[in-house]
Amino acid sequence: MLKVKSDIEIAREASLKPVGDIAQRLDIPADSIIPYGHTKAKVDLDFIDSLSNRKNGKLILVTAITPTPAGEGKTTTTVGLGDGLNRIGKNTMMCLREPSLGPCFGMKGGAAGGGYAQVVPMEDINLHFTGDFHAIGTAHNLLSALVDNSIYWGSDVGLDSRRVAWRRVVDMNDRALRQIVCSLGGVSNGFARESGFDITVASEIMAIFCLAEDLQDLERRLGNIIVGYRRDRSSVAARELNGNGPMTVLLKDAFAPNLVQTLENNPAFVHGGPFANIAHGCNSVVATKAALKLTDYVITEAGFGADLGAQKFFDIKCRTSGLQPSAVVVVATIRALKMHGGVAKTNLQTENVEAVEAGCVNLEKHLANVAKYGLPAVVAINRFVSDTDAEVEVVRKHCEKMGADVSECTHWSDGGAGTEELAHKVVELADSGAGSFKTLYADELPLEQKIRTTAQQIYGAADIAIEGKAATYLKQLESDGFGHLPVCMAKTQYSFSVDPTALGAPEGHIVPIREIRLLAGAGFVVAICGDIMTMPGLPRVPAANSIHLGDNGQVEGLF
Repeated sequence: MLKVKSDIEIAREASLKPVGDIAQRLDIPADSIIPYGHTKAKVDLDFIDSLSNRKNGKLILVTAITPTPAGEGKTTTTVGLGDGLNRIGKNTMMCLREPSLGPCFGMKGGAAGGGYAQVVPMEDINLHFTGDFHAIGTAHNLLSALVDNSIYWGSDVGLDSRRVAWRRVVDMNDRALRQIVCSLGGVSNGFARESGFDITVASEIMAIFCLAEDLQDLERRLGNIIVGYRRDRSSVAARELNGNGPMTVLLKDAFAPNLVQTLENNPAFVHGGPFANIAHGCNSVVATKAALKLTDYVITEAGFGADLGAQKFFDIKCRTSGLQPSAVVVVATIRALKMHGGVAKTNLQTENVEAVEAGCVNLEKHLANVAKYGLPAVVAINRFVSDTDAEVEVVRKHCEKMGADVSECTHWSDGGAGTEELAHKVVELADSGAGSFKTLYADELPLEQKIRTTAQQIYGAADIAIEGKAATYLKQLESDGFGHLPVCMAKTQYSFSVDPTALGAPEGHIVPIREIRLLAGAGFVVAICGDIMTMPGLPRVPAANSIHLGDNGQVEGLF
């Protein structure tokens, strides 16, 4: 039996070009890249600023149906589509998020694509890469130290230790840090108080990093962070602690986009990485806008299903940055549709047309949601060898009913050659002018109504239920002048509801809102729904258990 190569084995066999050659293809001068080894580099921000007068290319979003343990291959499809577009002669670049170490050592694995549709060097990208996440975590925790230092010395800022809103972060799944008591040990250590940790990808610094337009905007936004409140309940901003200046210094180098390549030597920016279930799920604005100036087509992806990643891409990233997407690709697999149709993961290899039929309700809901933003969509079936023609035909019929075209893709095994048909369809959609992008709600809608609109229009919910303290805080935010901000829903990625076991497209459910967080620097309000955690935990058998250095000194078990 022929052994199937792992992602890491395929990546190691790749013939990579020096990163300078990739930059030259984009007409980036040699003195405008900062190499990190031979195959990755940062692009100088002064060069990016010089692109401002250039015409923009077309922006295409890749999203997916609701994820299942069977996997959908959204990032893999993003990379494969980018390779496919370049194969048909279209000057194309991909914009992806950087992976968090949490899922790499937890259960999800990395985020560099897979098979023959990967960005490389895969090991570097999935591990420390160029150090961006470390810079973000350090900047965040510097502000945490400044907060406690202000309380310790009783500064004129007057921050009330009982009303500190700023937590700490670490880029690892560590449930023991969700809730902590800090400053124990006596007078010399400060005033004991409750606090906690979030994972770095949920940090407001990460959100700001990915939404800021330039270093000046970065520093301004960092200064707007609300770290807590005084006794009179007036807010305390990071600039009052003189935190925005040193945080910007820590983030200065990281803020430049990271240039890498695919297995087929096509250019990609991999920069920033907020999760879509607990944050806004998109790569950096600076990388996306630079790519639009450098190429004719830019393919980007947003995390998890379209109800989370795509919704936040449209209602947060595009709203605040002015980006205008032209088309959407919705990734689906027959295996995942079977699971949404009630089939257990152990039985996915067997043909089951009825289950695919039942599971298509999930795909249809996502297509309907995309249409609410005024954008045309094509469905990419990430095809596996176990998929049958009869099962694929069911998906075609459902998509035809929704007015969406379908393309079968084999990029995992065939690279860009497996997405050429999809590439032609994407170009046709993007160039047709059929899209007329709009956001789901207006800025002036009250915060509670923005949450309700998202729950009802995107999740199919009957209503929301806001717990007492959360409801009170929402009213305070409105009175404090933050009512114009968009909302970011922190919710399970596995269902349209807050119940991760409710597959398909459940309707009429209630979305409970247990906590509200203000991210004034990032420019949105987070509504934490149900049992979702902003600090994940490791599974019973974490992926870390299989990762080690082999006898030859190479990383084994990463993928």
